[in-house]
Amino acid sequence: MALLPFLFLLVVYAVSADEDAFIGVNVGTALSDMPSPTQVVALLKAQNIRHVRLYDADQAMLLALANTGIRVSVSVPNEQLLGIGQSNATAANWVARNVIVHVPATNITAIAVGSEVLTTIPNAAPVLVSALKFIHSALVASNLDGQIKVSTPHSSSIILDSFPPSQAFFNRTWDPVMVSLLKFLQSTGSYLMLNVYPYYDYMQSNGVIPLDYALFRPLPPNKEAVDANTLLHYTNVFDAVVDAAYFAMSYLNFTNIPIVVTESGWPSEGDSNEPYATIDNANTYNSNLIRHVLNNSGTPKHPGIAVSTYIYELYNEDLRTGPVSEKKWGLFDANGVPVYVLHLTGAGTVLANDTTNQTFCVSKEGVDPKMLQAALDWACGPGKVDCSPLLQGQPCYEPDNVVAHSTYAFNAYFQEMDKSPGTCDFKGVATITTTDPMLEQMAP
Repeated sequence: MALLPFLFLLVVYAVSADEDAFIGVNVGTALSDMPSPTQVVALLKAQNIRHVRLYDADQAMLLALANTGIRVSVSVPNEQLLGIGQSNATAANWVARNVIVHVPATNITAIAVGSEVLTTIPNAAPVLVSALKFIHSALVASNLDGQIKVSTPHSSSIILDSFPPSQAFFNRTWDPVMVSLLKFLQSTGSYLMLNVYPYYDYMQSNGVIPLDYALFRPLPPNKEAVDANTLLHYTNVFDAVVDAAYFAMSYLNFTNIPIVVTESGWPSEGDSNEPYATIDNANTYNSNLIRHVLNNSGTPKHPGIAVSTYIYELYNEDLRTGPVSEKKWGLFDANGVPVYVLHLTGAGTVLANDTTNQTFCVSKEGVDPKMLQAALDWACGPGKVDCSPLLQGQPCYEPDNVVAHSTYAFNAYFQEMDKSPGTCDFKGVATITTTDPMLEQMAP
């Protein structure tokens, strides 16, 4: 499948007292087998996902999202920032082409202008706020400013001296830009977008940060980090970084701008020098992050105010360059198969409850019946699956064929193994599906 020219973020709506609180998932397109926009939207619907953020304004995706009710955030790519930041007309044309033609059929609710501009393309910093203002002006002219917020994501590295949080401040090189930006966000009722990566904070701390502190694992009280100036206790890196941003804003006299975390996650695999990039750590971090955001506990500085967060990311990206970990931040592979089962039992209707509770192992279509029979024999023998329901006269005997019987045995083994990676293969004759094979067999 050709690599599609779009990159987008997938956001799961979280039902809470605060309607703006959500968990999101970044979705990159550096995959050799990228799903089509239609397939992506089908996944969104199947998972009851109500918010999506696109890294650009891909027309095919916006058309596929029309009439779904899904809330969509589009983005101005960094390479278009200079042109838009220097020309009101260019910004107006961008909004007309990428937003106005799609609303109201496509429910666009936000525009992210650039990404980590101050740290990745600092030469564009002088026009960043102008770009936001020009985009906003175009929305005002179309009477869309009440519906669509405008902001720009930042790397948390723009915050210096982030612990204790009460002493944090933005890199003063960017003070003129940040003050102007924060004035804009405040006046338009928008929010600060921030990328928070406890994985990198932990890796770069040379052992100063405990792993449990990075992973949201419970700490004994004497291990909690305490801000000596405020006496606030911090039990995880994530909250400390978010509060550092709140304090950095208050240092510039802005105290009422909310924060949305646009990227956060943990890689499930890494090179030999990345020993903490593991499936277990990724699972622990993302499961705890989701729970933390959705319980609306907020942060020590702002308890009860949920910090909406986008997980990085939905898919593993096999075409990314660099360390192995760069390819392995995904919750799923390109086929939508979970990399690991998130620990979210009892967390409510969230992303993983649907995906992990509704994955099954079935026999592949068109494979050699002899290979299926050999795999079935293994599952019912060394695999220790209870295959007695397949005996004549028993509930799963019909239909009496090797495809149906092997599907029963494969799925029983897969479920018994907690759907662990590699337990639905059987020498290539099995595959994972989201359709319950028992329901399929009972269908008229």
